[in-house]
Amino acid sequence: MTLPRISVTIISIIVALTSCAAASGEAPERPNILLIVSEDNGPELGCYGTPSVKTPVLDRLAGNGVRFHNAYVPQAGCSQSRAALLTGLYPHQNGQIGLATWKFRMYREDTPNLVRSLKQAGYRTGILGKLHINPATAFPFDLHEISSANFSRKKLKDYAKKAGDFFAAGKQPFFLSVNYPDAHRPLLAQVKGLPAKPLTARDVRPLAYFGLDTPELRADTANYYNCMSRLDSLIGDLLKTLEQSGKADNTLVIYLGDHGADLLRGKRTSYEGGVRIPLIVRWPGKTKPGHVAQELVSTLDLMPTLLTVAHAAPVKNLPGQSLVPLLEGKSPSWREYLFTEYHTHSGHNFYPQRTVRNHRYKLVRNLQPGKENPGYEFTMKRFFSGLATSLEEAPNSIRESYRRMKTPNAFELYDLQQDPYEFQDLVSDPGHASILANLKQQLHDWRKETQDPLLDTNNLERLAAEIEACMVDGQPQKGKLELTYPDYFFVHPTRSN
Repeated sequence: MTLPRISVTIISIIVALTSCAAASGEAPERPNILLIVSEDNGPELGCYGTPSVKTPVLDRLAGNGVRFHNAYVPQAGCSQSRAALLTGLYPHQNGQIGLATWKFRMYREDTPNLVRSLKQAGYRTGILGKLHINPATAFPFDLHEISSANFSRKKLKDYAKKAGDFFAAGKQPFFLSVNYPDAHRPLLAQVKGLPAKPLTARDVRPLAYFGLDTPELRADTANYYNCMSRLDSLIGDLLKTLEQSGKADNTLVIYLGDHGADLLRGKRTSYEGGVRIPLIVRWPGKTKPGHVAQELVSTLDLMPTLLTVAHAAPVKNLPGQSLVPLLEGKSPSWREYLFTEYHTHSGHNFYPQRTVRNHRYKLVRNLQPGKENPGYEFTMKRFFSGLATSLEEAPNSIRESYRRMKTPNAFELYDLQQDPYEFQDLVSDPGHASILANLKQQLHDWRKETQDPLLDTNNLERLAAEIEACMVDGQPQKGKLELTYPDYFFVHPTRSN
């Protein structure tokens, strides 16, 4: 059948308009993406069951979206976590195994990453706040403002204001990463009236995973909660700005913490207080409101998720899984085991670890067993005092947990169902021998599959020597740190240690 000339013309126009919309990234099914990242906080929010901290904005976001109960970062460090998020790779895979400010860096600048992929898919890209990854040139954002960490909390209202400018700057779909300084140290009780009524040490009890209770711990906990309340208010300003832009209904909003709190047994550790984070996702018309997902998820899952929703070209061999089915309230086949790791933070707390957990049990593998963890003394001396008496008076399980943190054995095994704060090591319990053997095997298989360079003991020893060489009179000197691990980590064949 021959179509009338006018029909052919109309169809041609429709096809042309559709092609232009797709080319310019204006297809309505491709959402804008707003990624909100906070500093140094675990899931200490009202919607996660912490009653003392007031977080109505994030609680409401969770009520309108999906809250992931078991969400993790691959490593409890700022640069390491952010590089993993943006590349979809474990730190040992992308090379950002320590802080960017201490010269640690990705192996290759051309490592595929979320920013480059979304730009190629037609997205405008922007970041407000710190990137904290080397080299920064690997991430070609169209906009980067408020580039400092801003731990002094200056001009906090600028985050929402500059975000509003970015929302209005074009019609292409956008990806904007907004990175707030709270709740990084210093733990400031109040900044420009936020929060309106700061908590004090009298109002709170220390976080349960400390296992200890002192006036200083209560004061730090109170101010940590104050930081979270201030963060909640600022996110409220940001989401209001998004609403005012008229683009909220087609914007996928993700909120997460970059790792756990800078408190005892949190940041710079492989314990739950360090690697478990809040993760909340709202995708209008897609997410099942108020759904709480119990699956084991990682921030490594965000890159395949966002590439999927953006209709961007997939990146091969990513270890993560798309969260889209979970966001839609489905029950797909999901991972049984989740893995994390630790290398170092700066030049004075190198203590490599690997972990695996399933829905109940967690295994920690210490790669330098019997050696004192320098991170223990670093945390105790830098942030806390007067803990010796409290430790002496604590139950034996608490004292032993701190002893293990200071000088651990090769393996630690915890029942997170019965012992969520990891106080009771079951590695020597005959009743858990089969569980221990299985998790050891799972961890070993994962390390081989992901080509963990520290399976080669030569790499472990050489990296340790490079980091230790920067110590002068017991103190790390950044100027003396010479790191060459990106040149040799994958040169030698691996052998199991």
